[in-house]
Amino acid sequence: MTTWPMELADARILVSNDDGIEAPGIKVLARIAATLSDDVWIVAPEVEQSGAGHSLTLRRPLRIRKVEERRYGVDGTPTDCVLLAINEILKDHKPTLVLSGVNRGGNLGEDVTYSGTVAAAMEGTVLGVPSIALSQEYPEGGPVPWDTVETLAPDLIRRLCSIGWPRNSLISINFPAVGPDSVTGVLAAAQGRRKIGDQITTARDPRGVPYYWIGSMRTEDPTVAGTDINAVYKNAVAVTPIDMNMTDRPTLTKLAETFH
Repeated sequence: MTTWPMELADARILVSNDDGIEAPGIKVLARIAATLSDDVWIVAPEVEQSGAGHSLTLRRPLRIRKVEERRYGVDGTPTDCVLLAINEILKDHKPTLVLSGVNRGGNLGEDVTYSGTVAAAMEGTVLGVPSIALSQEYPEGGPVPWDTVETLAPDLIRRLCSIGWPRNSLISINFPAVGPDSVTGVLAAAQGRRKIGDQITTARDPRGVPYYWIGSMRTEDPTVAGTDINAVYKNAVAVTPIDMNMTDRPTLTKLAETFH
């Protein structure tokens, strides 16, 4: 059972992601973690797993490759990585905190159901380890402002770990697509609504067989106050608690009146 406030200087931090072990974002997150603790371990997918969601690999064996001291690649999903890290690689001294990311791009609204970055934090939460997912928005066609998350995340993580959050919840943080000096603040925000993948491109391969490519068109309203989308739209950092229990309580009450 986690005791709050968490003493980060004594913490064992597990870092994972969905963009792959060589992605720029995980290198940024490793540096962030190193400002918090000297005991940092990295276990991440060998290749990009964006959109993998909270999926486990069940139909084939998984391999763990030791890249260097405290750094491992897994030929599986982000969920696989965190599960193997906690139950195998670090089974004798389990992590105190899971940090996932930093994702290249935001994880806002319904993104959290598709996101491998958030899924890694979900798996940490399921296994009883407090977990935070970090995502960095960037302007379309422009560079990723990694310095924003690298500048702001350490203090934000410290603040979160000083107050704590429920065992069944994870924290998702989205950083806006601006430099650190242009960030307008930090806002606690609810999950907004936006849909990815509505645009589908159809074409044929060289053998004439049709294929389909799911696009990234989104439908969103950035003006809805109090949401993660609105916060990032206003160049603020959005901090969103996500409960792993997805039961619809009002409907459950109504159904209980019918089925009893």
